[in-house]
Parts: sequence; structure tokens; C-alpha cells
Amino acid sequence: MTNMTHANSMWDAWVMTAPGAVLEHRPRPAETPGPGEATVEVAGCGVCHTDLSFLHYGVRTRSALPLVLGHEISGYVREVGPGVDTALVGQPVVVPAVLPCGECDLCRAGRRSICRKQVMPGNDRHGGFASHVVLPARFFCPVPDAVLQRHELWELSVVADAVSTPFQAVKRSGLAAGDTAVCVGVGGIGVYGVQIAAAAGAKVVALDIDDAKLTQARAAGAHATLNVKDVAVPDVRKQVKRLADELGASQFLWKIFETSGTRAGQELAYALIGHGATLSVVGYAMGKIEICLSNLMAFDAVARGNWGADPLVYPELLQWIADGRIAVRPFVERHALADINDVFDRAHHGKLVKRAVLIPA
Repeated sequence: MTNMTHANSMWDAWVMTAPGAVLEHRPRPAETPGPGEATVEVAGCGVCHTDLSFLHYGVRTRSALPLVLGHEISGYVREVGPGVDTALVGQPVVVPAVLPCGECDLCRAGRRSICRKQVMPGNDRHGGFASHVVLPARFFCPVPDAVLQRHELWELSVVADAVSTPFQAVKRSGLAAGDTAVCVGVGGIGVYGVQIAAAAGAKVVALDIDDAKLTQARAAGAHATLNVKDVAVPDVRKQVKRLADELGASQFLWKIFETSGTRAGQELAYALIGHGATLSVVGYAMGKIEICLSNLMAFDAVARGNWGADPLVYPELLQWIADGRIAVRPFVERHALADINDVFDRAHHGKLVKRAVLIPA
């Protein structure tokens, strides 16, 4: 364990005190990491739809309030607790949004992202909208120099969820070169889904209700875009089939990625299922939708969820970033942590196109 003096030390932090309330600035006494834990000095923490869900949409945090939100964290390891390799101190890291125990039946079966002992920053315990955070260190992912040659560390905070979750979804879908990929919702997460699918060689059709996001999706590699605002679902399906045909892509075996995190987006994504399709549900929405499960049978299709990403995929993902197959910088924007309430308000009202990352002073 490293030696640090915490007497009278305070960490900057913004906390959620109640649903719908403004986040409060409440500096916290510095903590000493316990066994298996490490202290990270936060370089940046991304603002995710899940954070908005906790604050505005009735989703409950697993930890009692008040709580520091934020699960997209990058930073430098400053102290480690007993049992953690001291070589980690000083390392730039991305902190996975889902930190599994690594020992349980689910972890041993390779299903680490649904470990029942998992720790999610900003949900199970204090998260990254702060100057420092203490978390289990087992699955911290050191950032190679080759990645830092292309990106600043604060930008890589979004790797913890916005990039890694669609990366795993694409890999699990079996997407291959020449396949048709349909991305429903191309905001902060979906724009990376577009990039990843395009980098895998798919023909990518991006759907959204916001022209600015569709323009961004084209910059990210989408081969065709479609604004589906006020368009009836059957007409959307016809237009997507037409676009796929124009791209020379298959009308079958579509890989559909629902990344909007909205009820309408989920309904549309399910309605697009056709013969041999795979639907990957990446976004989260509280609203229930009515579906015909028999479509999965009739089309011999697959639908599956994606809760975060297995920390073991992070090194490969960072290699893709180092190789330039995925660009993070064009799709994030930095904001001071002190502006957190303004950023949350803008995100809540759909006024952000890029992923906001909050930077401590």
C-alpha cells in the first residue's frame, strides 16, 4: 500500500440528494482504499443516459442517497490498498462501468458483466463526478501509450460505457463484413456503435429523429441515414430495405442495435426484425412495450440484452482506438465539473449532440 496523508484532505464531489433535485456540491473527506481497492484521481467522467435516469426518470440507485453519480471514469491511480500491485500507482486507467468480483459462478462462466457482486460506480457506491473515487481495482484497464498518442485521458472516460457496450454488442452479434447493420438511435452511445459496425466491414444504416445526430453518424461511418421522426413503422421498414438494397447489402440476417434508450426506439428496433435477424438491446428505457414474441420464432431471429461490457474486452477495444479504427475525440466535448447541473439540464432536454465529459478542477 502506498503512503498518503489524508488528515484534513477533502475531495471535490457533486451528489444526488433526491430524484429531480439539483445536484449539490458537497466536498467529501478523502478515503483510504481498502483491500483490493485503489484511489483514482478523475481525469474525466462522461454523462450517460443512465445518470439522467437516476435523476429524472425514476430509476433507483442501488446505494442509498446522497450519492455521487457517474460511471464513465478515466484517471490516474494515486493509491492502492492491501492486495493490489503497487505498480498500478501512477498508471492512467479506464475504470470499467461494471466491476465484477471475478470469483463467482457467473464470473467463472465468462458472464462477468452480470456478476451479482458487481460494483457499478455511481450506483452501488460513489462514482466519478468528483475529483477522486475509490473502487475495486481488479479490472482497472491501463491505457497504453499508443492510445494516449491519439487521445487525452479525459476523452477516454467514455470507453467505460459509451464505447465498450456497443463494442461488446457488435462482437456478440456475430457481425461480419458485408452484413447489414441497423443502428436505431445514434446519440452518445449509438455513434460509437456506427463506428464499430463500419470498422467491422458492415453496411451501416443509421436511424434517428435528430438531423444533427444523423450528420454526426455519417461522419462516424454510416453509409446511409434516415430521419424516422413522424414516420410510420411499416414505412421505416420499407425505407431501410430500400437503403440496404441501394448499398448492395443483404435483406436478411440484419444486425439491429437499439441504442436510443427510448420506448419508441425499442418498438422500432423490434419491428425491424426479419429473417435471421439479431436484435441487440443496448439502450435502457423504463417504459414497457408490446411485442409479438412469435416473430422471433417465425423469423428464426435472436434478441438479447447487453448490460455493460466484460472488462476483458477493454484491451482489444483500446487497441482498435490505438489503430484508428475507432475515433473518440470527435464525438465528445469537455465541460467543467462545476457546470454539472447545466450539462445535466441540457442533456435532459436533448440539447447535446456529443457525449459530455465533466472535468474536475
